Amino acid sequence: MASQNGGSFRLNVLSPGGRDPEQHFGAMANDSPGSHAPVNYHAYAACTGGSFFRDTARAIQAGDPVLLLLRGDFRDSERALFALKKAKVPTAVTLKETGLQQIAKHLRDRGKLSRFLKIVDEADGCIAPTAEAAELYRMVRRHEKGVMFIPTPYPTHDPRWNFARSFHERRGIFVGTREWDVPSRNHVAALLAARQISELTGQRIAVYDFAGRTGARLLAEMGMDEAKLEVRTKRVPYVDYLRVLAGHKIVFQLDSSFVPGQVAGDALLCRIPCIGGNGAVDRLGFPDLCGSDRSLGELIDLVIELLQDAKAYENAVASSQERATEHLSFSSVSDQLARFFATLG
Repeated sequence: MASQNGGSFRLNVLSPGGRDPEQHFGAMANDSPGSHAPVNYHAYAACTGGSFFRDTARAIQAGDPVLLLLRGDFRDSERALFALKKAKVPTAVTLKETGLQQIAKHLRDRGKLSRFLKIVDEADGCIAPTAEAAELYRMVRRHEKGVMFIPTPYPTHDPRWNFARSFHERRGIFVGTREWDVPSRNHVAALLAARQISELTGQRIAVYDFAGRTGARLLAEMGMDEAKLEVRTKRVPYVDYLRVLAGHKIVFQLDSSFVPGQVAGDALLCRIPCIGGNGAVDRLGFPDLCGSDRSLGELIDLVIELLQDAKAYENAVASSQERATEHLSFSSVSDQLARFFATLG
């Protein structure tokens, strides 16, 4: 997958000690079945034709600017930053997990907090996939310089990542959350709201549930109509998951975690409206449908309108694709990345 900025800027992403293997998105691109999709942090490299590394020496050898992911206990990340600075490789950092509850979990440990504060302060800059994470980095660095909110891009320009189906092939409501034990996901509330919508519209509900017997018992306790409920319990490759998602009319969630917003990004690749959620991609790609400043009742009304009004549905899809091109496309984000690193000298 070639750079979207004409090859003038290339960014490599480094996850020291991570599990994802080295992957190249430029002239050396490898689209083997085991390769990672150009989404999430891999997308920052993909949109510029860069590479994803887990070995610091390999990232230094490549010579291009680096986005360093802070993961685990941050020890590997701290050592990587020292090596990159010594080699004079321009380096920005970001937390690998940036939902507010994920950040809070990371920073309640004294040692991790100490390393985090030091890394963020000593890095050339910080890139945040959410506006909320950007504010945190600014507070740590105590100034505006070297911090920028840049959303994770999505390859909506690439026909290989267009999973859209015809309108008549789409059925039902896909509940985008699946974590029972993370309060900010609001998974139970999303399912209860979907149940109400199903009762009013006759639409089926689909949900992934990996909680085994616990999840099955919770669903049973909620009184979900089994005839209108499809529960998927098998983990599948990402592209197969997108094919499942693409078979639905609506993606619905109530996640209030302020995450980067992959559920909404997946909906963009499937050309499906995503209602609810306050992630960065939700707010940029679906500003008229996201959960920010909207009550649960308003979100339910939006879902019902889109299910019953084909023209409104068509307009919602078209609008989200236009917004994605403007704010979340590979070309848009690669330009933002190039401008940001130019300010770092």
